[in-house]
Amino acid sequence: MHDSRDVVILGSTGSIGTQALDLVRVNPDRFRVVGLTAGGGNPELFERQVAEFRPAYSGLGEDASIEAAGMPADVVLNGITGAVGLRPTLAALEAGNTLALANKESLIVGGPLVKRATKPGQIVPVDSEHSAIAQSLRAGTADEVRRLVITASGGPFRGRTREELADVTPAQALKHPNFAMGRVITTNSATLVNKGLEVIEAHLLFDVPFDRIEVVVHPQQFIHSMVEFTDGAVIAQLGLPTMMVPIAMGMAWPDRVADAETPIDWTTASDWRFEPLDDGAFPAVRLARTVGERGGTFPAVYNAANEVCVDAFHDGRIGFTDIVDTVERVVQRRTEYGSAGAVDVPSNQTLTVDDVLAADAWARTTAASLIDHA
Repeated sequence: MHDSRDVVILGSTGSIGTQALDLVRVNPDRFRVVGLTAGGGNPELFERQVAEFRPAYSGLGEDASIEAAGMPADVVLNGITGAVGLRPTLAALEAGNTLALANKESLIVGGPLVKRATKPGQIVPVDSEHSAIAQSLRAGTADEVRRLVITASGGPFRGRTREELADVTPAQALKHPNFAMGRVITTNSATLVNKGLEVIEAHLLFDVPFDRIEVVVHPQQFIHSMVEFTDGAVIAQLGLPTMMVPIAMGMAWPDRVADAETPIDWTTASDWRFEPLDDGAFPAVRLARTVGERGGTFPAVYNAANEVCVDAFHDGRIGFTDIVDTVERVVQRRTEYGSAGAVDVPSNQTLTVDDVLAADAWARTTAASLIDHA
């Protein structure tokens, strides 16, 4: 018998939010929705959700999400997309709520700011890779962990050389092998920027240094990620390539929700592959490690510059390999400007929300200018 949990869902009309509400619908004894917010892109769906779940608080927009995140609740699920999720993340943490975090950008761009606001165990990851690591870490103590191994599908262009990537089209980049997602995330999976962001997220969530976080390409995506222990044992979490288990774990942690997902069918023969990541063709992960080690506002710069470059690629203004190349140039410029004193690059200790948002804006402007003058 489990206690019922009061849940606030931020980003309720998006992919994570709608799946979370599916889970609530079939587990009314486990979850009670007390707050619902969304960005406002799908107001009709939001109205239907509010009518069905009748939360104590509902609203559209960033301010509504900040307010809802600070409500008394057992769990706040942050399913917002983008850096706009940062203030709601901080509001949930400051209120002492458990934060089920699907909005990876808020942790990545907020970094030390979010870490300072977090009590031990307060953030439960909802990204499938990080949920897998959190589940696998239960098999040993922190000092028994040798490294974290994050799996990557390799995206639609797995196996191609850098030369072969030069002329891929936006339509090809949006054909993800396993998931249907939004334009930015799907493109990030093709460039592997998404995996770079996940490496930074893993470092922040689990306090493991970057040199002990590896990425391995596993196209079938049945193994969501793994933890290698000091004795050589590797513990992995397996499941269908869907988000239902990570969402359920996020909302019920440390408990499981029965029948959250269909188990793997072991009566069907299948082959699972592992391949090394080609850093030459896909430099996004290597760049993310550099950015993550520098800390401060650098991850925010990486994330924001990438969003501008993804839009430019889909508008036909730059090529596919130009996305990460341009992000790297923006990061390099930030380094030069910071060392010359032209841009204030705050330390991890002094970082504020305004610093993060200023770095985000600077990166967008800089990326746009590099694209315009290319």
